[in-house]
Amino acid sequence: MGYYVDVNGVNIYVEDLNPQSKKVIVFLHGWPGNHNLFEYQFDKLPAMGYRCIGIDTRGFGKSDKPYNGYDYGTLADDVRGVVDALGLKDFTLAGHSTGGSMAVKYMGRHKGYGVKKLVLIAAAAPSLIKRPDFPYGVDENSILQTIEDTYNDRPQMLRGFGDRFLFQHTSQAFSDWFFQLGLQAAGWATAEVAKTWIREVLFNELKSINVPTLIIQGIHDKIVPMQLSEIQHKYIKNSKLVLMEFSGHGSFYDQKDEFNDILVKFIES
Repeated sequence: MGYYVDVNGVNIYVEDLNPQSKKVIVFLHGWPGNHNLFEYQFDKLPAMGYRCIGIDTRGFGKSDKPYNGYDYGTLADDVRGVVDALGLKDFTLAGHSTGGSMAVKYMGRHKGYGVKKLVLIAAAAPSLIKRPDFPYGVDENSILQTIEDTYNDRPQMLRGFGDRFLFQHTSQAFSDWFFQLGLQAAGWATAEVAKTWIREVLFNELKSINVPTLIIQGIHDKIVPMQLSEIQHKYIKNSKLVLMEFSGHGSFYDQKDEFNDILVKFIES
């Protein structure tokens, strides 16, 4: 079922399946989608006894779309607001791409409050872009182009992003569905989060993580370079890195059955 949680005056949409279960997974989606990106996890995991909570980031999906507040700190505070409102504890926090950045920020800023285990899926951390002291990631100019394209022709930008998202061939209908998820976001939110990729880094937050952490990375990822997952593995002491051989940026769809198996085994271990 879905409902809203008021976090500092911003209504954050929450999809909450199997709420009576004590085995809780909180999913943080990537840019520019919403909680529906995890449809193929929400299809199966509740039947396996899990409570699946999908949060729509502010500016995306069904959540309110204020003009400001798209820095990692505010986005992590939104997650904390939902965690507090629902009284969650001993849960698994799973973040994909920018949702992975938010999860890392949450672990540092809120000292991992309530989190028993962490799952980072193609996370855009510690920095999505290359920097003078960080030769990994993507070129800053490509992000600046994405921002410009968002302001000039967001639907075309979304089409191009969708074409690079997965490794496996998909139907045109699936591409259209993915496209619609991106259109549900606000244009300004889409651009502001991209600006955050340039403005912020998460090195200290990564080092602060001390819960068991699973890092899942598709080896054919064209959005978040694979080296970032290797750096996360190096920085997070109690972490396990799993490389998905037939996946791009969206391993939770490219290899959905294997992904679900790996996730469940990690949580149950």
